[in-house]
Formats: sequence, C-alpha cells, structure tokens
Amino acid sequence: MTEVSDREPPRRRVPGPAKPARSGGAQRRPAPAARSAGRPARSRPMPPAKIRLGSPRPRLRMVSLALTLVLIAFVVRLLQVQAVDASTYAAKAEKNRYVGYTLAAVRGGITDRNGVALATSVDAYDITADPTLFSREQLKIDDGPEQAAALLAPILGKQPDTIVKKLRPANKNLRYALLASRQTPQVWKQIKDLKSALATKSRRDKSTVNVLTGVLSVASSKRVYPNGDLAAGILGWVNADGKGGGGVEQQLNKQLSGKDGEIRYAQSGGRQVPTAGSTETPAVPGSDVELTIDRDIQWAAQNAIAQQVEESRADRGYVIVQDTRTGEVLAMANSPGFDPNDLSAADGENMGNAAVQDAYEPGSTAKVMSMAAVLEEGVATPGTYVVVPNRLHRGDRLFKDDIDHATWYLTLNGVLAKSSNIGTILATGQLGRTQQQVNKVLYSYLRKFGLGSYTGLGFPGETRGILAAPDKWSTSQQYTIPFGQGLSLNAMQAASIYSTIANGGVRVEPTLVRGTKGPDGQFTDAPAPKKTRVISAKTAKTLARMLESVVGDREGTGTKARIPGYRVAGKTGTANRVDPATGKYRGYTSSFAGFAPADKPRITVYCAIQNATAGNYFGGQICGPIYKKVMEFALKTLQVPPTGAKAAKLPVAYKP
Repeated sequence: MTEVSDREPPRRRVPGPAKPARSGGAQRRPAPAARSAGRPARSRPMPPAKIRLGSPRPRLRMVSLALTLVLIAFVVRLLQVQAVDASTYAAKAEKNRYVGYTLAAVRGGITDRNGVALATSVDAYDITADPTLFSREQLKIDDGPEQAAALLAPILGKQPDTIVKKLRPANKNLRYALLASRQTPQVWKQIKDLKSALATKSRRDKSTVNVLTGVLSVASSKRVYPNGDLAAGILGWVNADGKGGGGVEQQLNKQLSGKDGEIRYAQSGGRQVPTAGSTETPAVPGSDVELTIDRDIQWAAQNAIAQQVEESRADRGYVIVQDTRTGEVLAMANSPGFDPNDLSAADGENMGNAAVQDAYEPGSTAKVMSMAAVLEEGVATPGTYVVVPNRLHRGDRLFKDDIDHATWYLTLNGVLAKSSNIGTILATGQLGRTQQQVNKVLYSYLRKFGLGSYTGLGFPGETRGILAAPDKWSTSQQYTIPFGQGLSLNAMQAASIYSTIANGGVRVEPTLVRGTKGPDGQFTDAPAPKKTRVISAKTAKTLARMLESVVGDREGTGTKARIPGYRVAGKTGTANRVDPATGKYRGYTSSFAGFAPADKPRITVYCAIQNATAGNYFGGQICGPIYKKVMEFALKTLQVPPTGAKAAKLPVAYKP
C-alpha cells in the first residue's frame, strides 16, 4: 500500500542543455519542445563585426625599398669618403690633428770691443693654448675659459678678460692662441705645477675639472741687457714681437734676428702623439754683433754726464768718446737714459739716442771750423793781430762778446783762446772781397767738416742738423754762423769735427760696429769707413797748437780741462739755446770739445749739456771738468802715455 505524505510534492526537473560528449562524437542538441518547456531563453548580444586586414606584402615592399635606398646612400657616401675624396678628407683630418708652431731663432748677442756682453738672449717660453680644448664639449662645463683665466692672470700679469677672449675666440676651429710671449722658465714652471696639481685632483675627485689641460708652451728666448741702462741709447731695445725697436737692435735687426724655423706634430688632448711623427725646419740663429764701444769708458762717460745733469738740473746731456785715428766710437752716453730691461718704467722722451737725434746750435766750439778756413785760405796766421772792440756793428745788429770789455788787442790765436765772437767775425771777414764770397767760402768748409750731412753711422732717427745754403743766410746769420749760431748739428757731428783736426785734417766717418760673427763662427769685419781730406796736415797741426792755448794759457776759457802730464787741446762753447717746445731762445747749450795728447792725438771727447738751470752754465765751467774726468779715464784704460814733449806756447795778445 502506498503511503501518502503531507509534504509538497517535488518539483519537476527541467532538463538543461546536454553536456558535450567527452569523446569525439557529435554534440547532442536539445529538442525544441524541451527548450520551450523550460524558462524563456535570454537574448545573447551579437558578436562585433570582424575587420578584414589588407595584405601585408605591399607595406613590406615599401619598407624594404626605403631600407635599400638608405643603404645605397651609405654605400655611396662611404665610397666617396674612402675612395673618391679620400685624400681630401685625409688632409682635413691631418690639418685638424696636426698643430704647427714657429721655432723662434735665437737672437744674436751684442758685445763691446772686448767681447763683454751688452745684450744677450736667455731661455724663455711663449705661453700658448689650444682654444678647442676649453669648449664645453671638452671640459663638460660652461665657464672653462673663465676658470682658466682666473688662474693664469696673476701668473702672467694680464687681465682675465684678455685671456678669456683668446680662449673663446670667434673662430671655433682656431687651434692656437698666444697668451704671453717670452716668459721666464719660472713662470712656465709655476703654470706646469698648477696644471699637474689640477690633473691629480681631477683623477681623485671626478667633480674637479682640469681647466688648464689646453695650456701649452713653446720654447723661445728673452732679450736681456746685463748692464742695465749702460749704453741703452746705443743698444736700443727689442719689442714684444721680438724685433729691434731702436738703436743697434733696430739698425741691425736682420743680422741679429736670424731665421725662424717651424715644427708640426700630431696632438691629442693637448699632448703630442709620439708615434704620429713630426716635421721640423730648424731655426737659424742670428749673428753676434761686436761694437766699437768700450764698456768701461762708456761707464765712465755715462756716470760723469749723469752726475752733472743732475747737479745742473739740466734737461739732458751727452758725452762722446772717439778714437781719432780710426773714427771708432768708444763711448756715446746720454742722460737721462732708460733701462731696456724694463720699458714700462721708461720715459718715451729718453728712449732714443739724443747724441745723434738732437739738433742744436753748437756755439763757440764751431769757431774751430772758421779758424780752419782762415788758416787754410792763407788770409791769416796764429800771430795775426786782431783788434777786438767791445761792440761791433754788422748788418742790422750790434754784436758783443760774452762779457763787456775794453778793446782787446789779440792775436788770431788769442781770438780762439778767449773765444771772442767779434774777433771771429773780423777774421772770417777776410775770406772774400764781399760778404757773399765770405759766406760761400765758409759754407764750403762747414760742409767738408760734415755739417748738414749724416755722420755715416746709419743710426735710426739720426739728424743731419740744419745748414742753409749761403744764398739763404739772413743778414744776422752771415755774422752769427762763424761763431756757431744760426746753424745746428748733433753731438756726433761736433765730436767728428775735432777728430778730423786731430787726425791731421782727414775726416774718418765715425763707426759703431766692428764686425759680426755668423752662426758658423766666422767673423766678418765691418766695411772700412770713408775718409775725406778736409784741411791740410799743416793747418790741422796749427789748429791743434791754437787749441792748446784754450786749455793751457791762463787767458784761455778751458783751464778746467787740464790734465796733469798731458798736453790737451780743446775748446769751450756756450750758445743760446732754441727751446724745442716754443721755438724761441731760452737757456743755453754748454759744451766742451777736445783731444789728447795734443801733439800726438789718440782720443777725442765731446760733452754738451742742455739748459742748465742751477749753478754755472758756461761750457768751460760745467763741461770742462767732465772732459777732464772722461779723458783721464780713457787715456788710462787705453794705456796712452804722455808724449813728454813741452808745448810751444803761442801768443794770445799783443801790445799796440
């Protein structure tokens, strides 16, 4: 019997979709009735439409074609670089890789006549740089040039901005810049030490940059003058470009300079590549020059004139010492001067050689030429009487002597001994029947003595002086020129006049150079100086005796030039001075000229002082002692003994 339960009858199970078979049979799908008999089926979303891609082959072809074209371009370029233009690019690479520097020739030395060095060259360095090594690409910083300049400026003594401009040039490809020339080895050592310290620090600390990597050096030489300002007016100096800037340095620059060489080598990072090879054209050293100057005599002359210029508070002064027989200049001193080792402290007005560059009116030292003309023309003798009044009227002027006096009764010898202007005018007035004839005769003698012409030294800046043609002489010049006013000369010309008389009337062109010694050690003598007879030997001897009266006679104006044991011939001069600034007469030119021994001359000494403003200004008083001091020293240095002969005194005056 079936038991009936009071619980709800079980629900009817609606069959779901059949599971797929585990094996490979077909999937059984439910019958339509079964699907409809259950819950209504949910609507499923439509799947997205599929995009059908095009064929990839066209794109692959395009990419392949593009790559092929690129490869072809690379191949063509490679062929151009390595085959067609290989030499051109190799040259460009070599140009950028190789650095060329000039090898400065060692400048020849200058010595005195005894081989004592007056100018020489010592080792030095040009401090250079490769600007490309200071770029940001190289140093990885923006202010490399500024940092380097800050370190170098105190060492080189230059402004940092100046160095920065050279380290950062407008031309970015510039590989060479000169920072400072001719620096001492100590300066380069200081830079090297600093450069090495930075390199060491940069290896330990990667944040440190060696900003001096591109600083280099080139061996050079520096001009040095061992005796300071001694003979500076003769020697001159060498400028920043290594060329002579004055004096013998300029005059003989070609011989002294030699010929520069050149070196080219490969470099990388500021260092030479040893394995890359180099080419070098050696420099040819300059020739050494031997001067006629004697250093000791030059020193004595320079000291003497410097001391007197200072005591007299004068504008300047000069002393010249000359060998009367050869024309060689043994000393040529100027005061004030300059030190060519330190041009920054030099006064530009004193950097020349005033002894040949200053033109001035000589005054009474020129009277010896007037007397030479009178004696040579035979119109008078040393004993000829000359009546000298206190005043003499000629042309439009009234002439006088340096002092007022009663009428003097002098011989021609006395006119020279007492340096009478009036007596000289009267004596030269005998040279012609008319004043025009007198002028022409006197002019011819002045020219033969060298006035109005260069001395023959060939010195830079030398003046010829001023001597107008006789038909151009003014009324006053006709009478002032005989006693040394109205014409001008330089100190070397004045000394040469007295050397001509001392040499028997033959003028020998003065010389400063004895010869040169080339790099091969071969010594070449300087050309022989030109010789010209000016007056006869008889006239020259007579003049020498008359000049002895100037120094030896108590009536003479040159008594302060006496030298015990020696016979001395000389002449004083005190001329009105033309002020170069105003062109008007202001002050005086004081001078003394002479030679010794008077009867067998060996040495001429000439001294002049411009515009003495303290103490005495007469030539015999301030230049006579200089003459004595320098002449004594020169005679002893050259070991010139006294002749021992006594002077035959000529009469100075006569009784009417």
